[in-house]
Amino acid sequence: MNSADMVWILVATTLVFFMAIPGLTLFYGGMVRARNVVNMFMQCFATACLMVVLWYAAGYSIAYGDGNGYWGGFGKLFLNGVTLDTMVGTLPEILFFAFQMTFAIITPVIILGACAERVKFGFVLLFSGLWMLLVYAPVAHWVWGGGFLSDGGIFGDLGVRDYAGGLVVHQTAGLAALVLAVVIGPRLNTKSNPHSPGLVMMGAAMLWVGWLGFNGVSALAADPTAAMAMTVTLIAGAASSLSWLAWEYVKFGKFTLVGMVTGTLSGLAAITPAAGFVDPAYALLIGAIAGMMCQEAVYLLRRFGIDDTLDVFAVHGVGGVYGSMMIAPLGIANWTAQIGGIDIVGAYTICVTLVLIFFCKGVVGIRVSEEHENSGLDKVLHGQRGYELLT
Repeated sequence: MNSADMVWILVATTLVFFMAIPGLTLFYGGMVRARNVVNMFMQCFATACLMVVLWYAAGYSIAYGDGNGYWGGFGKLFLNGVTLDTMVGTLPEILFFAFQMTFAIITPVIILGACAERVKFGFVLLFSGLWMLLVYAPVAHWVWGGGFLSDGGIFGDLGVRDYAGGLVVHQTAGLAALVLAVVIGPRLNTKSNPHSPGLVMMGAAMLWVGWLGFNGVSALAADPTAAMAMTVTLIAGAASSLSWLAWEYVKFGKFTLVGMVTGTLSGLAAITPAAGFVDPAYALLIGAIAGMMCQEAVYLLRRFGIDDTLDVFAVHGVGGVYGSMMIAPLGIANWTAQIGGIDIVGAYTICVTLVLIFFCKGVVGIRVSEEHENSGLDKVLHGQRGYELLT
């Protein structure tokens, strides 16, 4: 056991959990209409709670159990065999379990932004739970758990490189969000602005702070690689924020707060798969391109009439895949492995997500009624308003 590593992972576990609650919760809550803010908070918080229980019950075993190249099996259900004495590298396995749990929490929560303001609460919980177990956990095993996409798998000694979740977290969440948005269809009124840019900015700031743990700890050690990962995370996020602002001004003649912090998240998603492999100059390039690329993706989806409400695919899906591809020119990753990994993870995510959407639709339904959507989900579904002075 390495005490320095253990302390750093304890801190980083807290930081990554902080990304979901309250970071992403506030970011998403500020982005929706005022009459749906409680519903958005409820979805994020309840989903996080559900993921904790499911990761303990089965998710960890599927992702990191001693199964085969495709799944970890059921040997570690309910932490069977995990004690204070079992180790993963220099860490107690129970700490490794808790740290990986935070990734399993935030990934389904990311997806929720795509279907905001129009879905049933029961659908959110059922879909999120099944999706984490059947999409996130298996993909985590393939890439991080010694599965068939990792070193020694189908791509030989040099497998897929994903330092902190460009494919495992951002591509899977982004593609699932896109599929949800297409299947569910647009809101009745898509012409709305975030009700609280201040909440959006505060949530984004918390996400950026938490992201230092998200990327900085993925080597599972307190070492120079962790320091570099944190440094490039700061640089890429800043570069993307500024490039989004500049491109927004060129196109529309305005600098917007929501645009700037959306640019921040674009750069953070893009640097995530590369954080442990690149230097600051390359991180600056990745971030600068991500701000413009993800912004264009936002408007491209809108031109096609796809109502990805909070731009999940454009930010996380596009950013994560782009960042994963940017590793290959450095010679750190194999082009074949990176492209193959993106294709395999993408195809699997889309297919299973589609099946789960229609299964959950058959069990609990998917959309609220037009009347409820027009009146807002806070009072209808939860009996509360975010702002009681509003009628």
